[in-house]
Amino acid sequence: MGKGVSGFSKLSKTEKIDWILKNYLSGSKEAENTIKQYWHNDVDLQRLHDEFIENTISNFYLPLGVAPNFLINGRTYAVPMAVEESSVVAAASKSAKYWQSRGGIKCEVISTQKNGQVHFKFTGAQEELFKFFKEVKPTLFSETKDLTRSMESRGGGIKEIELLDKTELIPNYYQLNVSFETRDAMGANFINSCLERIASVWEQAFHSSDSFQKQNDELEIIMSILSNYTPNCVVRASVSCDVSDLSYKNLEGKEFAKKFVEAVEIARVEPYRAVTHNKGIMNGIDAVVIATGNDFRAVEAGIHAYASRNGKYSSLSKASLEDNIFNFSLEIPLAIGTVGGLTNIHPLVKVCLKILQDPTAEELMQIVAATGLIQNFAAVRTLITTGIQQGHMRMHLLNILNRYGASENEKSILLEHFKSNPVNNSSVITEIERLRN
Repeated sequence: MGKGVSGFSKLSKTEKIDWILKNYLSGSKEAENTIKQYWHNDVDLQRLHDEFIENTISNFYLPLGVAPNFLINGRTYAVPMAVEESSVVAAASKSAKYWQSRGGIKCEVISTQKNGQVHFKFTGAQEELFKFFKEVKPTLFSETKDLTRSMESRGGGIKEIELLDKTELIPNYYQLNVSFETRDAMGANFINSCLERIASVWEQAFHSSDSFQKQNDELEIIMSILSNYTPNCVVRASVSCDVSDLSYKNLEGKEFAKKFVEAVEIARVEPYRAVTHNKGIMNGIDAVVIATGNDFRAVEAGIHAYASRNGKYSSLSKASLEDNIFNFSLEIPLAIGTVGGLTNIHPLVKVCLKILQDPTAEELMQIVAATGLIQNFAAVRTLITTGIQQGHMRMHLLNILNRYGASENEKSILLEHFKSNPVNNSSVITEIERLRN
């Protein structure tokens, strides 16, 4: 049975590991060796990783791959992807090459606005609150100047502050909704600092108002926080070509396009399919977001909320066939950056951004969206032709062989065997046992 502890964060890393080993791993020497095996030999590099989070005991590695041949707005990229799932990088590479010879991917940043809110309760006359807001609004801007000066010098800053009535949702609930431009930074810390300052100035101004005090009106700040839902920070990626260029496997171009469009339409109207459809898109998006040191959880939350913006969870991508032209596109909210956070301190993140030719935040938005679109194309194309398992399980074969401790010689024999035989867990086990007997 597990055991609690006080002051765990004050222990040294070695003491933390010793406590974990004693109380949760039965003192396992094998577990201790595994934990320490993933430490960096470079002491300074390991210290840097230890300081990313609290209570660090080791490093957890993800494979970092590269998908080449992404032609985006006429420029060729090799896209770094950090992901553990078999076939993701292979699928992205194959489909990027496919569209490279068909005009490439067109991308456009539609808007870059981000938002945060000061959530508060107010009891009193609503018209008086809105009148008061108009009076105080200039002060809310001026009192954040020390926080926004640097961002404003780069073309960013606070763009607008609005007072929103939310009393239909919760009695006495209001918001100060603040719009931001953060340029090449994702801007979470900047936004939250500004919101907390605005909340403080707003509250002080309220309590200094004689009219509100005479009426015994009350204002209570609940919280001040950015929103990871960014429907006004949006990027679009698209591909198109004549149907005659779409022939694949056993499908002629027009039949392929028709079936592809129908598959995407199913994901538009059927949430059960839409979730898996969009998960395939996120295979590509998350992998690039992680590799470039951005917050994939924030990106996931915002994109899935966007998929539900019309009241029903639906496909993020669209496909159409018009006048023998196949069109496939993806539109997503994407609040990411190329400065701040891990982007400036994680050595591999720096390398990944160099591979991407030092993109601006808007360029990175386009690269990420393009990768999501291409990943989606690869998945749908496979589904309507050979089926998902044939290619996926073949890529997964090495994982299965490693799970059952196959030697290098066994791997060589079995990889050759499964070039022409169906791959599934049962068939691999059978062949391993047959080989060993």
